[in-house]
Amino acid sequence: MVTYGDPQLGALGDPTRRAIFELLARQSFSVAELADQLPVSRPAVSQHLRVLKDRGLVISHPEGNRRVYRLNPDGVDALRTYLDQVWEEALRSFQKLAETDQSIEEEP
Repeated sequence: MVTYGDPQLGALGDPTRRAIFELLARQSFSVAELADQLPVSRPAVSQHLRVLKDRGLVISHPEGNRRVYRLNPDGVDALRTYLDQVWEEALRSFQKLAETDQSIEEEP
């Protein structure tokens, strides 16, 4: 599922992908290490990692005969920028509403 303005956010809509994302925020892991911590199979972890990688949230590098995954700082930064924009708009809207309500109360 891709949200309208941000593909990274849509990737985190699945609880298993969120769990993987949160684990990778702490440290790098291989597929097997992630699967050991989650109630899903290695193939399922691989599929979720593919989605996260396609959306720019995860990168990998080879270590011997396995791939190790970690968060992609650029993808996380893009997600944070998107959320900051949404939050700023919400605050501006709230401020306008508060100012409108206050001016109504001040009228005689």
